Amino acid sequence: MAESQNIEYKESWRDEYLKWICGFANAQGGIIYIGIDDAGNVVGVKDVKKLMEDIPNKIQSGLGIIADVNKHTKEGKDYLEIKVDPSSFPVSYHGEFHYRSGATKQQLTGIALTEFITKKTGVRWEDVTVDGITVDDLDAESFKIFRREALRSKRMNEAELNISNEELLSKLKLLSNGKLKRSAVLLFYDNPSVVQVGSFVKIGKFAHGTVEYHDDLEGSLISTADKVVDLIYLKYLKAKITYEHDRRVETYPFARNAIREAIYNAIAHNCYMYGTPIQIRIEEEQIIISNRCILPEGWTAETLMKPHDSIPYNPDIANVFYRAGYIENWGQGIQKICDECIALGAELPKYEMIGTGLRVHFPALKSALIDWPKFPKDQPDTLGDTLADIIIALLKEDSSMKQETLAEKAKVSIASIKRTMKILSDTKKVVRKGGKRYGYWEVR
Repeated sequence: MAESQNIEYKESWRDEYLKWICGFANAQGGIIYIGIDDAGNVVGVKDVKKLMEDIPNKIQSGLGIIADVNKHTKEGKDYLEIKVDPSSFPVSYHGEFHYRSGATKQQLTGIALTEFITKKTGVRWEDVTVDGITVDDLDAESFKIFRREALRSKRMNEAELNISNEELLSKLKLLSNGKLKRSAVLLFYDNPSVVQVGSFVKIGKFAHGTVEYHDDLEGSLISTADKVVDLIYLKYLKAKITYEHDRRVETYPFARNAIREAIYNAIAHNCYMYGTPIQIRIEEEQIIISNRCILPEGWTAETLMKPHDSIPYNPDIANVFYRAGYIENWGQGIQKICDECIALGAELPKYEMIGTGLRVHFPALKSALIDWPKFPKDQPDTLGDTLADIIIALLKEDSSMKQETLAEKAKVSIASIKRTMKILSDTKKVVRKGGKRYGYWEVR
């Protein structure tokens, strides 16, 4: 039998053939024979038993589907048959969508990918319901954060928020026929990767092209949004310290509200079905924030820097982020980013599209740059001479020091101390021992 639209021959197994399986699953299904050459002759394969264990596992972990793997023998030579059924929903391989057309495999991108997904599902990716997870399984802290921020932003009132979690999800259009949508799980579940691998935010500090240290924020999108900016400014960036009339002034090389808006835009508008984490690359002279996206037809990176309509890729996620005050409406987010950079005196950010990856580059304010200390190899998480470092030094002198005293000695507000102590506690830099009245802080 010759190769055709539904049949592919391979002489030996390679992991890259998962792309062919992905292509069959996204089309009409098909069969891949391992151990048969292009002419249809059986050449056999070695380690058949091991392959019959490895290949199904790789298909399930890499593609999220199940395929039959069968062994056959002809003239004393073993070969494998991998039967792939057509999938009801789009299947990706490491963030790539492949499609079998004729006797060739194609990678779908851009408009072709959008049309494929719409045709395949009939619904948006985020609207698909999830089995096995209920409202009771969602993260209570994430709901607490959302209610707090939605009330603070005044985009929802107490009456709208003082309802059950299930009623709140229904109001936010995150339920369908009583089931959680993928968007609900991404937003409020403490392990959103159960919906799609790679659904997290990755932060890395780079010097000379090499990563020095990094963090992966793998909780719900709401909890990630709540902590990501504080983590960056306390752990990854160093402020230039000056004094005005004995008042300590910290100037960071990047406009905080601009970075905040860009990160929240990346989280809200990310195309999660690619399975690629949102990445924040922090260098001394720039920050690069990247995410996967599919821009509206006719849009380019240049379109984003001009007045434009608000066309969110994930409307439900964007709505929750808007209600929480995380992002703007009517396409005003990028204008806010530019205004914040101008207010700081920094250059405007630059947007670029590389394939399906959107990157925004933030140049540092040169006058705020200072020399970074070299991190000892055995201490990759040293925070440097930041407020966090000052707090640690003070606690080493007196582990029972109250927050009011810390604020007085560091010459900052009590709110800054509380915010920094929360980050230090969350990252296990300091651990509380004993009660509130007689306890102390253990520095690690």
